Amino acid sequence: MSKTVECDVLVVGSGAGGFAAAVTAASHGLSVILAEKAEFVGGTTAYSGGFLWVPNNPVSRRDGIQDSIEAARTYLRHEAGNHFNADCVDAFLANGPEAVDFFETRTAVTFEAASAFSDYHPTAPGGRSGGRSIKARNFRGEDLGDELKRLRPPLPELTFVGLMIGSGPELKHFFNVTRSLASALYVGGRLASHARDLLKSGRGMLLTNGNALAARLFRSALDLGVDVWTRAPATGLIVEDGAVRGATIGKDGGTVTVRTRRGVVLAAGGFPQDKARRQAFFPHDRDDDGHVSPAPAGNTGDGLRLGEEAGAVVEDSYPNAAAWVPVSRVPRKGGGFGVFPHFIDRAKPGLIAVLPNGRRFVNEANSYHDFVQALFAAKAPGAAARAFLVVDKPFLKRFGLGFVKPFPVPVGPNVRSGYLKTGRTVAELARNAGIDPAGLEDTVAAWNRDVRTGEDKAFGKGSTAYNRFNGDPEFTPNPCLAPIATGPFYAVEVVVGDLGTFAGLKSDGHARVLDGQGRPIPGLYAAGNDMASIMGGNYPGGGITLGPALTFGYIAGRHLAGAAAADAPARPDAA
Repeated sequence: MSKTVECDVLVVGSGAGGFAAAVTAASHGLSVILAEKAEFVGGTTAYSGGFLWVPNNPVSRRDGIQDSIEAARTYLRHEAGNHFNADCVDAFLANGPEAVDFFETRTAVTFEAASAFSDYHPTAPGGRSGGRSIKARNFRGEDLGDELKRLRPPLPELTFVGLMIGSGPELKHFFNVTRSLASALYVGGRLASHARDLLKSGRGMLLTNGNALAARLFRSALDLGVDVWTRAPATGLIVEDGAVRGATIGKDGGTVTVRTRRGVVLAAGGFPQDKARRQAFFPHDRDDDGHVSPAPAGNTGDGLRLGEEAGAVVEDSYPNAAAWVPVSRVPRKGGGFGVFPHFIDRAKPGLIAVLPNGRRFVNEANSYHDFVQALFAAKAPGAAARAFLVVDKPFLKRFGLGFVKPFPVPVGPNVRSGYLKTGRTVAELARNAGIDPAGLEDTVAAWNRDVRTGEDKAFGKGSTAYNRFNGDPEFTPNPCLAPIATGPFYAVEVVVGDLGTFAGLKSDGHARVLDGQGRPIPGLYAAGNDMASIMGGNYPGGGITLGPALTFGYIAGRHLAGAAAADAPARPDAA
């Protein structure tokens, strides 16, 4: 069966970019349909840490942070290098603070500061040691009512018995649960509250991180009358006289033709699960075995294909086609495996990363993206991009490792599943994990010598504000250094994953998709990972996907409503 419906705006995809466009357009009085391919809304946003990188934002200003557009522009020019897009960067810097203010004052989205969260390269020109990243406040699932069942749950590997743990201060309480009475009381209270939620509702109800952001955006869309469709993939665009006039959507076993009066926004999450395009853009994934993405299975490049069919062009010149992150494969009961992204554990004191030859190759506390770039550079030609995170018993007891939780959670199941390799000595660990024993013994000995001096002479672990932010201040003089000396010893293998793709549709500062001649395609917009990243294939700070996603969704919604000329803030000097 097929039918035709009309609306002002159709949004394809329900991550931060898609929801931001839908909410903004609806707030300006437009009728909006949001079509999500999956059974859940939230996209990759719902799996994420929930940070948004927005320089000069009002949330950080309330926390006493002073920033400027000029400094942020200098930083982005340095980070993007030859791929600096002045039009889009200037639009982001001018409209980002405005977008944050809009969502805080006119929707259910509220933010909290993360003022100590440093840029990833704080010593670069224009870099800052904190204040550009913010995050959504926690959200109670009850506030979505029956619609909670349509919100994408978090990655199970990033929860503890289904409990979502907030980043920052809350996570520190969980690390210190056996060392601090205050932390023990806090964690006990969280677990008790979670248990009550499970008894009453069958699931945890305190949503944190990216799940909270997705929930708040979903709530806002519902409040504004956005018609949110799920299990509704976009199958083609309607192009008439060179302009996009709508799309065909699969729904309820048939096809719905959605005709739009204003336009279509593509925000379908990029292509992390599109094997063909991934292998074309990811050199390490040419054999279909070198990359493991934690992104939702439905993120298969639909938005990019739709755009190309209408004459759009995918950016293919970036030095990195995606936001890289080291991940470990977590065996699941019943077969298969989950994916654990290693964000924080690498910076903790007493962890090193080694190649199969047992040698270090990186400052482990650097950003996940930088870690993987170093892995690419260090691995042997033709070898798989893989490494091992190595720790000792005191580290594992205090911090855990990847999916392995700290004491008092037993480690035995993870050893028996093969996820966690162990050995009574460093050499035995190496043999059990497939690491060169002599190489690992030499590396650990050199590491322990440096630890005694408080300085990692080989790679500088703990030398930047970002390194130290994720370390542990109780370890002095360097919060990222501790010996690896007390057996048994442990290791987890990591391979390459992504937090989303950078290589999206070329677009302008109004979020309009461009054709091969650089001209806007009438009626077609992009946001989120369907839009080419304004970071030029690099990763300057925590939230550089979600910050621009929210901002360009906001820009697209206002432009579709004709509000841009009336209420846009002045653009910064592009000179």
